[in-house]
Amino acid sequence: MKITVLYFAKLREAMERDREELELPADVTTVAALRSWLVARGAPWDAAFGETRRLRAAVNQDMARDDTPLTAGAEVAFFPPVTGG
Repeated sequence: MKITVLYFAKLREAMERDREELELPADVTTVAALRSWLVARGAPWDAAFGETRRLRAAVNQDMARDDTPLTAGAEVAFFPPVTGG
């Protein structure tokens, strides 16, 4: 399944990009699974996503929990709990 991942604030700086299109393995079907998969990719994802409790997520512009399902074409945004304008 293909999704778009958006990075905001410090994550954008760490990733050196604001978005990327990803083709996910079949077993990555929730926000939590996506976070784990990103960490497993290695640097810079492992450092940025290592403290997942501190990151917030939104799926298709709705706040998401770890168990929020992902669907093909979804837009998943990750950001720190406090982001400035």
